Amino acid sequence: MEEKRITHYLSSHKILLVGEGDFSFSLCLANAFGTAGNMIATSLDSRVSLGIKYARALSNLTELEALGCTIVHEVDVHTMTQHPLLKNQVFDRVIYNFPHAGFIGREIDDYQIRLHKKLVSGFLSNAKYLLSSCGQIHITHKTSHPFSNWNIKELAINGDLVLVGEVEFYQHLYPGYNNK
Repeated sequence: MEEKRITHYLSSHKILLVGEGDFSFSLCLANAFGTAGNMIATSLDSRVSLGIKYARALSNLTELEALGCTIVHEVDVHTMTQHPLLKNQVFDRVIYNFPHAGFIGREIDDYQIRLHKKLVSGFLSNAKYLLSSCGQIHITHKTSHPFSNWNIKELAINGDLVLVGEVEFYQHLYPGYNNK
């Protein structure tokens, strides 16, 4: 089968997507590849909760399942290495788009920033154990203030990870993706 690509992702990659909202990013990759058999897409929310929160979530999930994607709900990025479906697997790419700890306060509040940093740090400390020998962790993140205060690069270095590179995220390169 011919290998297909969308930006940094190949149809030959085994891909884990975490923290999906309406699953539109996962669906975008699956549509680009023509299959989702190489992907596991997860959410913190239950399927029922997603249907309430996001208008397109259930239809996106149905399309993903038809394309062969494994969908897992109620996956906490802090404990995902212990999840029965994930704990014995390795991935070429582990993707977390726009991680967010929820709204406890305002984005500029120190407490809110600490919550976000704890979320990302916990994700990184788990994700590194799910990587193949050439695997990569991809975090899509805003770099403007106050999001720059999350210091994601520092969190990665403190987690014994190596920064391979930084690239701009252009949403138009991912047809159908909505940040949810």
